[in-house]
Amino acid sequence: MTPTTINDPLATPLERLDALRAHLATHPAFPGFVTESNNHVHTIYSFSPYTPAMAALRAREAGLTVVGSVDHDSAAGAAEMTAAAAAVGLGSVTGFECRVYVHPAVDVAEGRAPFHDRKLNNPDTAGIAYMTVQGIPASARDAVAEYLAPIREARLKRTAQMVDNANEILGRLGAELIDVERDIVGRSQFLHGGTVTERHLLAAMADKLIGRFGRGESLVAGLGELGLQLSDKVRAQLGDVDNPHLTFDLLGVMKAEFLDQIYVVPQRLEDGGECPTMAEVIAFAKSISAIPCYAYLGDVTASPTGDKKAEKFEDDFLDELVEFLGQIGMPAITYMPPRNTAEQMARIAELADRNGLLEVSGVDINTPRQVFNCPELQRPELAHLNDATWAMVAHEQLAEFSRGAEWDGRPLGLFDDGSPLAGLSLKDRVKRYSAVGRSLVQEGLPVPEAAARIAG
Repeated sequence: MTPTTINDPLATPLERLDALRAHLATHPAFPGFVTESNNHVHTIYSFSPYTPAMAALRAREAGLTVVGSVDHDSAAGAAEMTAAAAAVGLGSVTGFECRVYVHPAVDVAEGRAPFHDRKLNNPDTAGIAYMTVQGIPASARDAVAEYLAPIREARLKRTAQMVDNANEILGRLGAELIDVERDIVGRSQFLHGGTVTERHLLAAMADKLIGRFGRGESLVAGLGELGLQLSDKVRAQLGDVDNPHLTFDLLGVMKAEFLDQIYVVPQRLEDGGECPTMAEVIAFAKSISAIPCYAYLGDVTASPTGDKKAEKFEDDFLDELVEFLGQIGMPAITYMPPRNTAEQMARIAELADRNGLLEVSGVDINTPRQVFNCPELQRPELAHLNDATWAMVAHEQLAEFSRGAEWDGRPLGLFDDGSPLAGLSLKDRVKRYSAVGRSLVQEGLPVPEAAARIAG
């Protein structure tokens, strides 16, 4: 195996892990650990330049202490991420991200849906929200795959509809048309449990546009025919004939400025679409001892990845929204410190505390220009986010252990109703679990002993 195998999407997970271990055997120089983590790394199982093994390696090269994979509608990379993180000496948290209708159709019909007509954290459609399910016990991964299978299938069908829309535009420009199987499924991990996303479509379209107009200033001029609004920074990137990230840069611009021209709104799961309700995903997550989280976006002024326009989202009604989340049983809220202002994060902290929600941090890594570091987590006022991360590291391992035959005690998930610590406040539970999480990874504490610490 060669080091390049670590990031080879055509290799098997076992081959990538073997290549990673062979690379580690050469004793590469790593920086010291910093007080940072990233719980929201996308991999090739949704859309990313990184395999799970490479994502774990990049996280270690950045000095992180914990890395977590969160793929869209898929947890197929979870096992590889867990093994790779352990190999490089990091804690890990695995999960998936999905879109949901906030309210059931019956509540909308009967006027009991206060957020149905409001844009939440989804730039494309009001009433639909992104949420994550994190800290998935290993033995629940098959159940997750089964739950997400119809969602993945429906999303592929909707993507094919959007390809038809995109091909109308490409045809008018004289560009090669997109073939769903070759250009989208073929560049994804769909056949291995992964998901096809809008980014796969936009990457395919970007490649067709580059093929039509060429690289450099001819591409920038050609994009004018699509009406894309390019900043000076983006214009310089797209005009660089030697840009190694051209496809990623172009798809980011198209996501922000063009996607609405080809977009097809996801339908409800009950209607053959890909979106369950928020309550349904919460119930499923809790049934497998995982942690469902609402993904707070907040009003956007400038997007660090260039794929979101300046726009208003939840902030005007955030108090009402977080109260609603607590009422329907959402135990956690996740957000991305580099995207939000200090004022936004302080407000989330206050509302989460008031409504009994865990705060979870992470930055969605899906382009090669992004860094894995999250230096905001070194700020004293955000220290509780590091504790929450370590608590989730412990949760994932202890929830798994308590599902096994070796354990005959009470369930050990952080939010399990029957947990030995269920009577403690959330802050006290997080304190106990975070200490155990650090010991599991940094001291090599055996999981049975960790379970005894929580149970005792």
